[in-house]
Amino acid sequence: MRPLDSLLILDLSRVLACPFASMILAELGATVIKVEQPGAGDETRSFEPQLARDSAYYFACNRSKQSVTVNFRKPEGQAIVRELAAQADVLVENFPVGTLARSGLDYAALKALNPRLVYVSCTGFGQTGPYAHKKGYDTVFQAMGGIMSLTGERGGAPVKPGLPVADLGSGLWVAIAILASLAGRGKTGTGCRVDFSMLDGQVSLLTLAAARYFALGEVPARLGTEHPGRVPSATFKCRDGRYAHVTASDQHWGPLCEALDLAQWGSDARFAGNALRVEFRDEVMRGLTNAIGGLARAELIARLDAAEVPVGPVNDVAEILNDPHVAARGLVGEFEYPGVGQFRGLGLPYKFEGYDDPRVGAPPALGEHTESVLSARLGYSFERIAGLRAQKVI
Repeated sequence: MRPLDSLLILDLSRVLACPFASMILAELGATVIKVEQPGAGDETRSFEPQLARDSAYYFACNRSKQSVTVNFRKPEGQAIVRELAAQADVLVENFPVGTLARSGLDYAALKALNPRLVYVSCTGFGQTGPYAHKKGYDTVFQAMGGIMSLTGERGGAPVKPGLPVADLGSGLWVAIAILASLAGRGKTGTGCRVDFSMLDGQVSLLTLAAARYFALGEVPARLGTEHPGRVPSATFKCRDGRYAHVTASDQHWGPLCEALDLAQWGSDARFAGNALRVEFRDEVMRGLTNAIGGLARAELIARLDAAEVPVGPVNDVAEILNDPHVAARGLVGEFEYPGVGQFRGLGLPYKFEGYDDPRVGAPPALGEHTESVLSARLGYSFERIAGLRAQKVI
């Protein structure tokens, strides 16, 4: 048994943020019915990189779900969604503000059918506020939300992170909101509506940068891989051209200096505490850069591991996905997909005692479960399903 077995989620979302959230819950045991447009489906099915059938992009966030194709523009399609919502624990949608209300699929309409429904609306800027109808994508939220201003080399231009952190972070926020709402429903017996803004999610992640601003009135500058309040905490280039990241607190300073043959620095009163090292940041960083630059990365990591100083290689994607620790933790799984064969996917980062662990499942082919869901869940006859297909409702 997995933790979310018996939970039914109706997923009306597409692209990345909400599909990522619902995939997390699916691999924790929830039954997720993904509703897609007939013929095309979630637009990420056409995104690069393309495989023999569908897209690796789609695979990354839609595993372990069922796919049902329904045309929302037709009254019969809207009726199908209502019937499914009447049975669901959770509905997730990321349509522009007001879109589903025009189809009679808004929270007020569906709450009347199912008072226990948790209805999550994920939009770029929320249901209210001056930006409610503004359009945006992941990088727009990164830019507006402040994270892009923090990312980049010292004195350089803003840089976006290498992953769509606004989308992925929003997916985590949405998953948390769903679990919190279900916990609340367990006490009250009634569901709720969650209004989540992706911009809000980005602003909420500013955390330490916001704390510095609130405390000091400081607008944090871009520092590359350095930390604004800790020295050393940075990436260093080694003799062999490879990179390693070192982060040391006060208890690590002496052992770090010993390991780098800088014993005199370990006893230098100017560098005795972190606040002093921050004050003398440039001098400390020059000395560490020179010392580390004389060592191959493997030697640096061996020395610092032996001294119990936190250090890690800056791995590329291939290195970390083939790392022996990642293999031992079982983070890379695989599934079978028609026309593609075996394909790898990243598992959820949880290990349970008392429940079965999450497992990597296959993503659905477009409309793969339409007939089974309509017949088994809604009791539609074969003739009725055939009629809906002929009318292009499904």
